[in-house]
Amino acid sequence: MAKTRSAFFCQQCGYETPKWTGKCPSCGAWNSFVEEVVQREEKGRPDVASWDDKDTRDKQKAHKLDDVVQVQEARFYSPDSELNRVMGGGIVPGSVTLIAGDPGIGKSTLFLQCALQWKTITTLYVSGEESAQQIKLRADRLGIRNNNLYLLTATDTATLFAEVKKVKPNLLIIDSIQTLESPYVESAAGSVSQVRECAAELQRFAKASNIPVCIIGHITKDGAIAGPKVLEHMVDTVLQFEGDRHYAYRILRTLKNRFGSTAELGIYEMVQQGMRPVSNPSEILLSQHDEPISGIAIAATMEASRPLMIEVQALVTQAVYGTPQRTVSGMDLRRLQLLLAVLEKRGGFHFGAKDVFVNIAGGIKVEDPSIELAVVCALLSSYEDKALPSNICLVGEIGLSGEIRAVNRIDQRIAEADKLGMDVIFIPKANAKGLNTASYKIQVKTVNKVEDVYRLLF
Repeated sequence: MAKTRSAFFCQQCGYETPKWTGKCPSCGAWNSFVEEVVQREEKGRPDVASWDDKDTRDKQKAHKLDDVVQVQEARFYSPDSELNRVMGGGIVPGSVTLIAGDPGIGKSTLFLQCALQWKTITTLYVSGEESAQQIKLRADRLGIRNNNLYLLTATDTATLFAEVKKVKPNLLIIDSIQTLESPYVESAAGSVSQVRECAAELQRFAKASNIPVCIIGHITKDGAIAGPKVLEHMVDTVLQFEGDRHYAYRILRTLKNRFGSTAELGIYEMVQQGMRPVSNPSEILLSQHDEPISGIAIAATMEASRPLMIEVQALVTQAVYGTPQRTVSGMDLRRLQLLLAVLEKRGGFHFGAKDVFVNIAGGIKVEDPSIELAVVCALLSSYEDKALPSNICLVGEIGLSGEIRAVNRIDQRIAEADKLGMDVIFIPKANAKGLNTASYKIQVKTVNKVEDVYRLLF
């Protein structure tokens, strides 16, 4: 019999201690320790490192770095182009991917749809939250049939690995990690020790069998991935699925990727037939107005290697109460306060007695500082109550002295604006060096300070 003992685990980072502590010494969280019963049993544990791998023992020996032969692994290209983009060009064999998001955002639908569309490989979909009838009902709604898709409704990892040996899939999907239970840990499903042990077993299986594993996870009320922080360290790729319930668009972001960029972005539209990848998101992020409206400016931003045209909306009104309001949706509030201070100090505009509201249309969040020139022009347009021409686009980062700083990948931004039919684009003067504007139909104007833009537009 294995010795049974209890320990206290931090719900935030997974730190383990034999007694209760008010403050976690690892992450500093208060009142985050929960007692869990832990049973250590080394004998009888399945050796997940023996999955059809004859050279397993040889791989566990020490080698010189120069003696290691590099093998170029061929990626699995899924039918979902947006998923391939955020994964860095496809799914790497033996990789472990964690996707998290709000309840009902579409995580299960996205991966079930991907498994149904991927008819050239065998996929095992393991669900601990839904029955086989519920998954079948969702598959019928998607309208896709696939004879190579196997369903397993189980929460025990021993049963899971036994079925994997029978099916021999090319892709394993777990929905979700919080519902799995390992028979070697005496804790409830979803606890810190269970999530950590189940993730470790799946990681060992993926590396030994060279089968990619996709894990669906929950998030806390604060938006962080539920479970210990070590869960994110174990996996190779972490994806965040986000979106507003009031919009039909969903955004798939890469938070961690050992095989590609961590700044890629995938955009989906939630329709009755499932998740539809959006190949040209700039068209859906720009509103179509019959007549010019004040307080609206178009910005050309970059999300990793993808250029996007977004609409910045601003509203400046007289403050009714004593303290003016500053409300932002889609960008950092501190950046808006900085831009208002620059306009107040350098431009002489009295925003101190005004309520200011800024919104990025489409429900997306933008961290690229190159949209600041468009934000400033939208604020000035609403302040002066003069509409900007609908055929202009703005790119530039604003400095504390009011200068417009250079941005990266200016040629891709100009090409995107040209493709969408814009007539004029304002870019920083520092970006004009070595730029060949003759290859574009769009007119390129360079500006150095905010007052230059104000004179040209207002």
